[in-house]
Amino acid sequence: MLRSLGSGTLRSLCIRRNRSLPRAFSSATRYLEPPAADRVPDRVPLRKQLKQEAKALRSHKRQRKETAEASKEEWELTVGVEIHAQLDTETKLFSRASTSTSDVPNSNLALFDLAFPGSQPVFQAAILLPAIRAALALNCEIQPVSRFDRKHYFYQDQPSGYQITQYYEPFARNGYVDLYDYDGIAPEDGERVRINIKQVQLEQDTAKSQEYSPTTQLLDFNRVSHPLIEIITMPQIHTPETAAACVRKLQAIVLSCGAVTTGMELGGLRADVNVSVRRRGEAPGEHQYDGISGLGQRTEIKNLSSFKAVEDAIIAEKNRQIEVLESGGVIEGETRGWAIGSSETRRLRGKEGSVDYRYMPDPDIPPLIIGEDLLSSLKDTLPTAPDALLTLLVGSEFNLPIEDAKPLIELDNGARLEYYHDVVDILRSLQVDQDDKTRASLLRVASNWVLHELGGLVAKHDRAWDTEIVPARSLAHLIDQLQRNLITGPTAKLVLATIFDGDRRPVPQLLEEENLLLRPLSREEYVALAESVIAMNPQMVEQIRSKNQLGKLGWFVGQMMRTGEKGRVEAPKAEQILRELILS
Repeated sequence: MLRSLGSGTLRSLCIRRNRSLPRAFSSATRYLEPPAADRVPDRVPLRKQLKQEAKALRSHKRQRKETAEASKEEWELTVGVEIHAQLDTETKLFSRASTSTSDVPNSNLALFDLAFPGSQPVFQAAILLPAIRAALALNCEIQPVSRFDRKHYFYQDQPSGYQITQYYEPFARNGYVDLYDYDGIAPEDGERVRINIKQVQLEQDTAKSQEYSPTTQLLDFNRVSHPLIEIITMPQIHTPETAAACVRKLQAIVLSCGAVTTGMELGGLRADVNVSVRRRGEAPGEHQYDGISGLGQRTEIKNLSSFKAVEDAIIAEKNRQIEVLESGGVIEGETRGWAIGSSETRRLRGKEGSVDYRYMPDPDIPPLIIGEDLLSSLKDTLPTAPDALLTLLVGSEFNLPIEDAKPLIELDNGARLEYYHDVVDILRSLQVDQDDKTRASLLRVASNWVLHELGGLVAKHDRAWDTEIVPARSLAHLIDQLQRNLITGPTAKLVLATIFDGDRRPVPQLLEEENLLLRPLSREEYVALAESVIAMNPQMVEQIRSKNQLGKLGWFVGQMMRTGEKGRVEAPKAEQILRELILS
């Protein structure tokens, strides 16, 4: 009878008849409960579930970090980087078709791009200009003669069945990039590390593919034959942080010299990393890459699209290889992929070698000959390198903190730095009557307003940077009025927002017409205002006096600025009066 009743029915019957069941009977009912697999799980509130997931993620990241730290002493990581960057050109590498990728799919094409029989490549000489600028900025030796090769592989995004590149004789070799502690390299790498660049080569891009379902893939051939440079570093990087810093620095350099279209964030630059590990103290590995021997078997992680992805993918692949080796396995040479938010790399295919690609000289393209006159002209017109700009900004002339100097250089492909220089030049002309010390302090003030105040408005409203949002002359006049104590800080921010919203009145006229010029309060007015605020908050006053909680004076200053006449209360004077009244 008991077995024929469900546990829920049995329990409800028993409880209705007798709420004080014998212990033996109540224990027997436990055996009648359904197995765990059949029970309905308790519902977890969404907020609790999110907290649990976040906690689990933090725990996982902490374990990964601890594992990585523990493995530093026992295992040596070696990384090489390959950067593919789209050159800033109007035409494709071997045709006059446009390089615009934002047009209608498959609209910017030449017959050669689609590998039509009988079509021939015609090298576009203008492509050499940005390519050579990039190589010179990377301290490379430009080769007087270089040649193109065919790299054979079959894939739907490559209509000819081969990619034209420069494998054997690239146009640039033997460069280097210096990474510093302010670039974000790992602490164990010290203040500076030099990464050698094996070569920089020209090659054509492939089609853009988009998968809509497991059986449907669309191809846009607008990108086919878009000119690329491939930058190949030597395998000399030994930490994930430094690898990410290397990619970041390479991008900054090629952007600063106007060689490429966009950076990683817009898809104009992609990174591949080659990762290998070997146990310290053991006999050198049998593998050799780019002339460096004694390395472990490497794997390649393809198409990383952010600096964080570079770092995270290397950490994950390093941990995977160590786990395989410690369990007695063997690392296979293969190409692997990485998805943002993932915790491990995934196998894509076996790693092809140079023999698999059957490299051969392209018989349809003559050698590329670069004259010394062209090199000399490009060297003379090369923009200042990012490191040299940084040295200038943090030096005695500008004396900016490095936290301000780096964003000025890196933001908006140099447009933010040009804007800052325009503001500074106008400010200097407005402040000719000021002493040298005051004029020197303006350089820091200007960087703060360009980066933080104006930059904050741009970010808040999700606007692209444009020097016409707030003309440099308007910002310079606003800072000049603030430095002369003709307006307060809050008023200056209000006026900046007004100009940002489109008001194009000259700043002095705007201040006059809106009655925003500072009319200083008298000492008696400050005292009266402070006394009224103090009288309303006696407990907080006592805490300041008895517990020396001076930080709360700032709260009182804020109250005085809110209750006082708008734009007339100056924070330093308000704090001075408060200190006299509360602490004296």
